[in-house]
Amino acid sequence: MIRNLLLILALACSFSLFGQSIDTLAVRSAIERQLVTYPESTLQDIYKSFYQEHFGPGHIISDTASARRYLMRELSEMSETQSHYYEPTGSQGDYVRVYLSAVADSLITVEQLLDAFVRSANSWQEPTISWLEKWEAIVSIIQANKMEIEGFETDLSLLTEAARNSQAVHHSRRYNEAYHPHYRIVERSIFESELKPTLK
Repeated sequence: MIRNLLLILALACSFSLFGQSIDTLAVRSAIERQLVTYPESTLQDIYKSFYQEHFGPGHIISDTASARRYLMRELSEMSETQSHYYEPTGSQGDYVRVYLSAVADSLITVEQLLDAFVRSANSWQEPTISWLEKWEAIVSIIQANKMEIEGFETDLSLLTEAARNSQAVHHSRRYNEAYHPHYRIVERSIFESELKPTLK
């Protein structure tokens, strides 16, 4: 009983500290979903998912020709396709990972995915909460819920330092070897209206 009260208090504190920007239950559910769907995930892969939700596809893309060449090269190098075509990033789903399998299986075209990706990158707006604050809240939720993630302590210090610099990271080696991820990040409203209808 006391342990449960302490857990509730810990979660409430993280919620009140960061206000409405952090939904602790949604964060916990997102992490649990990732660990079930991708058991080889490390803390680095959780960081990457929430980072992508926070920052979207990345910097403004001015050279769409280069972005297209890179996408075509990645498609040609794919050794296998994913069993699913999309999934939300982080806990809010503001951005969606659209897997290149959708292009390989002719459900959407390269041009559709590239256009959605470029527009998503160029429309990004900075969140009100800093990435470091959000990352520290995510770590607190993991610790309060005693989630078991292999290599957690080793990865934590490196990732917290990365968060201080708003630094992106790659997927972990374990994740890459197990799942061979190939995707592009697309803003949710663009995905819902333009891509999702053909991926059902």
